[in-house]
Amino acid sequence: MDEKWLKRVIEIQSLAQCGLAYCKDDYDLERYRRLREIAAEMMSDASGLPVEKVQDLFCNESGYQTPKLDTRAAVFREGKILLVRENNGRWSLPGGWVDVLESIASNTVKEVQEEAGVTVRPQRLIAVQDRNQHNRPPYAYGVCKVFVLCDYIEGRFKQNIETTATAYFDLDHLPPLAEEKCNRAQVEMCFAAAADPNWSVLFD
Repeated sequence: MDEKWLKRVIEIQSLAQCGLAYCKDDYDLERYRRLREIAAEMMSDASGLPVEKVQDLFCNESGYQTPKLDTRAAVFREGKILLVRENNGRWSLPGGWVDVLESIASNTVKEVQEEAGVTVRPQRLIAVQDRNQHNRPPYAYGVCKVFVLCDYIEGRFKQNIETTATAYFDLDHLPPLAEEKCNRAQVEMCFAAAADPNWSVLFD
């Protein structure tokens, strides 16, 4: 789907979701439900996924719609950055969705421990980015990606269901990246932040 159309479909779904949460009139509620169905049908036509599947993924929340949070940890040892190998064979900065009851710092620590087996200490923020402005393919919902510079404490890789290996890489020898999660520009940004004690947090 063209990105302009995708944004329109996302907005239709968001408005419908908000209307269903706050509207009291039965007739308007029926109209908002139909708007949500139309958004799902449009997304289904563009993606090739069954409408039911799209509704599960795209129309599964209630209340005012806000972006999801994703944390990514930048962990360095001897001038190299820690990456984890995803199940698809590509590599990314360790991280993931911020869970309920977790802060940015605690979620970053949790994700690095789960995916890399490493204990870290969050040191400072590198950037807060709108995912769809930086990563491809675009998602059908908003995501704020928070990059956190961390100090390595201890640990080693442990077998888990999310990643298959870890390794440290210098900037000139990066492996194929899972670009929907982090791309080369974002890894370069992490190297720059680690080298600059006066780094100013970037944000969109």
